[in-house]
Amino acid sequence: MARPIKETPILFGEDALIFMDRAQKMENLSREERAANRRLLETRVANARNHIEVCW
Repeated sequence: MARPIKETPILFGEDALIFMDRAQKMENLSREERAANRRLLETRVANARNHIEVCW
């Protein structure tokens, strides 16, 4: 049986400011930066697949 989902905490003070700052930085990425991040992620995933053996 699944556990109940807890309520999302409300951020106050410095935690809220840090969250807002990071949220704004993420929204300001250009298309080129997003594409570069995606290519980097795909490369890292491919490398990880070469090192990790999955047994079913």
